[in-house]
Amino acid sequence: MPETNELLQLVPKAEAKQSMKDFKSDQEVRWCPGCGDYAVLAAVQGFMPDLGLAKENIVFISGIGCSSRFPYYMNTYGMHSIHGRAPSIATGLATSRRDLSVWVVTGDGDALSIGGNHLIHALRRNVNLKILLFNNRIYGLTKGQYSPTSEVGKITKSTPMGSLDAPFNPVSLAIGAEASFVARTVDSDRKHLTSVLRAAADHPGTALVEIYQNCNIFNDGAFEVLKDKEQAQEAVIRLEHGQPIVFGADGTKGVVRDSLTGDLQVVAVTEENKSQILVHDAHAPSPTTAFALSRLADADTLHHTPIGVLRSVERPVYDTKMAEQLDAAVERDGKGDLAALLAGNDNWTVVG
Repeated sequence: MPETNELLQLVPKAEAKQSMKDFKSDQEVRWCPGCGDYAVLAAVQGFMPDLGLAKENIVFISGIGCSSRFPYYMNTYGMHSIHGRAPSIATGLATSRRDLSVWVVTGDGDALSIGGNHLIHALRRNVNLKILLFNNRIYGLTKGQYSPTSEVGKITKSTPMGSLDAPFNPVSLAIGAEASFVARTVDSDRKHLTSVLRAAADHPGTALVEIYQNCNIFNDGAFEVLKDKEQAQEAVIRLEHGQPIVFGADGTKGVVRDSLTGDLQVVAVTEENKSQILVHDAHAPSPTTAFALSRLADADTLHHTPIGVLRSVERPVYDTKMAEQLDAAVERDGKGDLAALLAGNDNWTVVG
């Protein structure tokens, strides 16, 4: 696996050293006080200078939702676009302007409801763009309706007797869509969030990062078990490539594969089973284990929730392959003939 995204070399570098301040726009940040979006914004603004890219060649594209105000607050180019369609617009931009670093900011409602089709096709194509999926398990902008990631039984304004829908697991969905990079992190863990953002930026192709983000107005405390220091020890599984998958106080719990079913299980680590503890391989060609890891977390309690990079594999990048086709066409045919392309060879004459 390459350690850096060679496609970043196509993006012009900044002429001078940049700081977090350079990436803050002059727009007033209009999220509810205490919203987890503030933490993500600060992390992204703080991380951007590390890329060393000219901010004029960085673009943030969003759909509709609370998170989708993000482009206003970044001192880069950006577009607050159409509900659910940010991946499609970003695809067009990334493939036509390979000198840009293209980022998508979306929410669980925006990406997984009306935008679900656009998301999965961007992932399967492996376009060189980075997708930050803010997941607060609620529709915040429209004032608290259940979303595609809300747990079964969730009581909201649109489900007063409890939601009947089985929720999406965004990480499982991404892996199933053949995404080449899939990760999960938490808004309040600045260090972990930043490390995942760096890994996503370094990845050639589509990188999807699910960010658990608190909505303190309509779904406060949805991820408290993962944020409370004591509870998190027993609930959060921190994945590191090449390291045994252990967690809990002093690494007393681990993940093993059941020899009969092949499923993954959480066990108490003992001398007898220590050799059976799985070692995390984010670069495994098969997505089987990454998918199984994504299914460990219970949708209701969130116990045994893996965070970190679940999958990072090398696949042909759509932008590169398309550029190669265009170069080959020009080399073969010389200057293109748009009229001939539009007319094609299938013409009919209609006679009365």
